[in-house]
Amino acid sequence: MAPPIVARLDLRRRWLRWVVLAACLLAAALAVRYAAALGLALALAWPAAEPWLAPLAASAAHEEVVLELSGRRLSADLYQPAAPGSTLVLVHGLSAAGRRQPDLARLARLIAERGSLVVVPHIEGLARFRLSGAEVEDIRGVVEYARRRWGSVGLAGFSFGAGPTLLAAADIPDLRVVGSFGGYADLRHVVSFVTTGVHRWDGRRHVERQEPYNRWKLLALLAASVGREPDGARLDAIATRRLANPADDTAALEARLDAEGQAVLALVMNQREEAVERLLAALPAPARQALQRLSPLSAAGRIRAPLLIAHGAQDPSIPYTESLRLAAAAGGRARLTIFETFHHTGPPAGGLALAARVADGARLLRLVDDLLSRR
Repeated sequence: MAPPIVARLDLRRRWLRWVVLAACLLAAALAVRYAAALGLALALAWPAAEPWLAPLAASAAHEEVVLELSGRRLSADLYQPAAPGSTLVLVHGLSAAGRRQPDLARLARLIAERGSLVVVPHIEGLARFRLSGAEVEDIRGVVEYARRRWGSVGLAGFSFGAGPTLLAAADIPDLRVVGSFGGYADLRHVVSFVTTGVHRWDGRRHVERQEPYNRWKLLALLAASVGREPDGARLDAIATRRLANPADDTAALEARLDAEGQAVLALVMNQREEAVERLLAALPAPARQALQRLSPLSAAGRIRAPLLIAHGAQDPSIPYTESLRLAAAAGGRARLTIFETFHHTGPPAGGLALAARVADGARLLRLVDDLLSRR
């Protein structure tokens, strides 16, 4: 018979082997469970790692399709893995490239390589910076088309595309998941931020440096809602020229604007916080109505699907406090993620604190796992 001390050592060794085996089995199970989300999160947060991750990703075919939506035709890109497990519709933001915006196209491909079929429609109003409300109907039509063809559908919008996405989602039952990434709650707050750099939440005032480029995007949006011509066309021409070349001299066009056009331009060019409310009130009625109609704040509470809201705290285009408003309006049902290091809808810049980058990596893993979930 072994001495008592030897028997105790043997027992400890057996227990240690069982603990190590259990830990290995748990690690293997977690690796299988989170493999797709982990691969996607790594590729998004650290683009340089994508070539290393490629052997672990599935292949996905990419094709351009034309969707027939209640008598109208809409172009879309389809990213399809060999054996798709779920379907996700992604809505682009304000970009002339539309569905081919490079970051979005890369995201769609990466998601498809993790097993989801991805549909990216071309939303004309977003591509032309001219929101009219028709974008909401287009998104609803794409979701219904995808549901009829592939079953359960998730829906996610990015930047200014998140507003029409949430408005559409509020009236679509049985969505698998809804996402708003870098989106807005109230366009009037975005106007204030773009023109003055100021945004507020919970009694706190924040000021951020603004990019002049965003003013001209705002002008293009507002030009679409000026019903009286030729002011709408002149404002659109000013925005188009200044977006192409911010230093372009548009003084001659500006001088020809009537009262409504001057009111819009005065708001866009304003830099004083105390003047924002007065200038908003002076906008033509169609412009004021459009700002209200295209703001999804009131729609957030009507979305019944799991709602994922994410924003970068460093966002220079839409303040992260807009996502705080959306989450509050959802009545606690939304899962809110604020990234410390991410900018508008992209990965973190270099030179940031390692601890913040690691924390954001964990947040990103949880977010993409929710997005890819097949529940």
